[in-house]
Amino acid sequence: MRRQVQLFILLLVVCDAFGQVSYSVPEEMAKGTLVGNIAQDLGLDVKRLKLGNARVYSGDSREYVELNAERGVLLIRERIDREALCGDTTPCAVHFQIVLENPMEFYSVTVEITDINDNPPTFEKNEMKFVISESTVVGAKFDLERAVDLDVGTNTLQSYVLKPSDNFILKLHNQADGTKNVEMVLQKPLDREKNDFIALVLTAVDGGEPQMSGTMQIFISVLDANDNAPVFTQQVYKGTVSENATKGTTVTSVRASDADHGLNGKITYSITNTLDDVRHMFEINDENGEVKLIGRLDYEKKRHFQINVRARDNGGLTDSCKVIVDVVDINDNEPTIKIMSKSTIISESAKPNTVVTMINIQDPDSDENGKVQCFISDNIPFVLKSTSNNFYTLVTDSDLDRESASEYNITVTCSDEGVPSLSSSVTLTLQISDVNDNAPVFDRSSYEAYIVENNTPSLSVFTVKATDADWNQNARVSYILEDSSVNGVPVSSYVSVSADSGVIHAVRSFDYEQIKDFHFRVRAQDGGSPPLSSNVTVKIMIQDQNDNPPQVLYPVQTGGSLVAEMVPRSADVGYLVTKVVAVDVDSGQNAWLSYKLQKATDRALFEVGLQNGEIRTIRQVTDKDAVKQRLTVIVEDNGQPSRSATVIVNVAVADSFPEVLPEFTELTHDKEYNDNLTFYLVLALAVVSFLFITCLVVIISVKIYRWRQSRILYHSSLPVIPYYPPRYSDTLGTGTLPHVYNYEVCRTTDSRKSDCKFGRAGSQNVLIMDPSSTGTIQRIQSEKSILDEPDSPLEVGYFSFITVANAGPFYYITWL
Repeated sequence: MRRQVQLFILLLVVCDAFGQVSYSVPEEMAKGTLVGNIAQDLGLDVKRLKLGNARVYSGDSREYVELNAERGVLLIRERIDREALCGDTTPCAVHFQIVLENPMEFYSVTVEITDINDNPPTFEKNEMKFVISESTVVGAKFDLERAVDLDVGTNTLQSYVLKPSDNFILKLHNQADGTKNVEMVLQKPLDREKNDFIALVLTAVDGGEPQMSGTMQIFISVLDANDNAPVFTQQVYKGTVSENATKGTTVTSVRASDADHGLNGKITYSITNTLDDVRHMFEINDENGEVKLIGRLDYEKKRHFQINVRARDNGGLTDSCKVIVDVVDINDNEPTIKIMSKSTIISESAKPNTVVTMINIQDPDSDENGKVQCFISDNIPFVLKSTSNNFYTLVTDSDLDRESASEYNITVTCSDEGVPSLSSSVTLTLQISDVNDNAPVFDRSSYEAYIVENNTPSLSVFTVKATDADWNQNARVSYILEDSSVNGVPVSSYVSVSADSGVIHAVRSFDYEQIKDFHFRVRAQDGGSPPLSSNVTVKIMIQDQNDNPPQVLYPVQTGGSLVAEMVPRSADVGYLVTKVVAVDVDSGQNAWLSYKLQKATDRALFEVGLQNGEIRTIRQVTDKDAVKQRLTVIVEDNGQPSRSATVIVNVAVADSFPEVLPEFTELTHDKEYNDNLTFYLVLALAVVSFLFITCLVVIISVKIYRWRQSRILYHSSLPVIPYYPPRYSDTLGTGTLPHVYNYEVCRTTDSRKSDCKFGRAGSQNVLIMDPSSTGTIQRIQSEKSILDEPDSPLEVGYFSFITVANAGPFYYITWL
């Protein structure tokens, strides 16, 4: 026991240059006994063993050694019986690997199991009987049963002792396999008359400390007259048999001869193997010496057999020989694929040569039958590399893209080189985890949406859509309205974007007359870390509604004076009395205007041009026609529904101003009465509306803004433009006149179709009257004389048609 402890303390640790570590430990050591400090011997930190999930991989073998990752040492896991593990094979060793992860590594470890003297020599039989003729000559040999010692080395069987040794001595013959044949040799002739029965004790002694032994009794019966022993023709016979040979197959035949005759020359053959499994695998015909197979061979378990055959005659004389049987391998084992360590999920950002799986390949066949080649399918971003004998690693061969392939089923196929070849395969399923490497992509490069003006706030206008090729959170798209301004106002006060759905809502009600279109940018951002995004431009087009009635520019309706157009009684058919000029701030067909005569004092006298609003006579004016003519003209646009405005045109049928004064006096008084009534109604409405002054301020501000925009439109694009001059003439020199109206037109190439009138001597078309006037038409006539001068400014192509001013009790006409 002391020697065992010394061997344990003096464990030999050998580390080679190829990542292999070797230890030596005696058999029968207690569980938990230290084998070696693997962390120190491999040059690894103990933390690396913990973090790398270090473990022992021994394949199909039992695990006799375990790893203590906390201490970084190898310990005995269970009692090791060298004889049960290796039999008579030396040296006896346990092979396994230490496997680490993150990154994947493995180291080969060999633990040699040394023998201790724990088995005494034993004989298969407790006794052995011989019948020996007294005529047996000196030197005759008698083959004895060999003792078997399961130990090896110096602990195995060393010698035999035969007692008493009066007639016989022992002779040992060393065999090629290291065993010894024991023969009992007659050194003194037998004398049956003196002793017909001899009892001997054969003792087998090993070389261990302490020394151990085993005994067998030998009983000899002495007979007469058989003085020739059998003799084999060969001392060694050889035979071969395939491992798939069926039972009953003849392996070989042995033959011995005996010079005696009769019963003394009859030979019987037998197999003398004791503790091994030869007797379960082979049998010999005791008469003809034919050796046959009776068991099932397996080359991978045992490749050679030694059969000890004995030839014995009836007199008890014997001879022995050996039959060496070699088992021929056939390719009957397919490669075995063992997964040492594997990953089921790998990131698509993994770099090339990243280890995914480690594989161990085992094929117990020999030579070409045991050579294995492994491969995987093509066209995948992985490659199988051979790291060492029977070990492979599956590594990435190129960059991975989860969007192209999110999962791989990798089939590893291993084939040996036997004929026919055998193969096996295993399928590895590998999931590719996503990284945020794709930005959201809109389904269009830009968007255009249309919305009709006067919409309700929060109206859904349009939907933008972006997709992300990534997965899960990385593919979750949010929509964000980018900061910008429209006409100096933040775009967020115009529209909003739903973060989840991308639906664009109108924040306010739009007015086509204020804004016709605007654009902004929407950003689609995924939920990755860091997030990726892309932008798209959205243009909103405002569509016009017929929400503005026509506005009459001329004739101007006034409450303080009465404007009348004069038609001389000599006017011909088609005489241009005046022209109603109106505009509509809407666009398109909503701004197409038509003019109709709604009411008239005499509908048979006047007509209104449907498209141009010109009021012309449709017959000859007669003396019977009333001086005072009142026309109501309605102006309609082409919208759906149509909107309209009305204007009253007063026409005086007369050749001079004095004729029309009495006719229009009453009308003027009625006008003043109506104007006073209107004033009081407006005042009452203003008092009531005072309670809602806050709302009115907002409404008035919006109206003023729209009015100013319409003014800009009038100046820019309409054919008839109202214009209010910054200054005008005051004929009395009394200061600024309270009411000024101006009408500007442009002359066309066809003067009869033109909207313009030339100021001439007979151009007394406009009559302005005041009931308080004391009849001073001379002032007006003096003004007319100025216009009759040849150098009158009215002879130009562009002119202001008429200006009317109210100054006290008189009305004046001024041409600008």
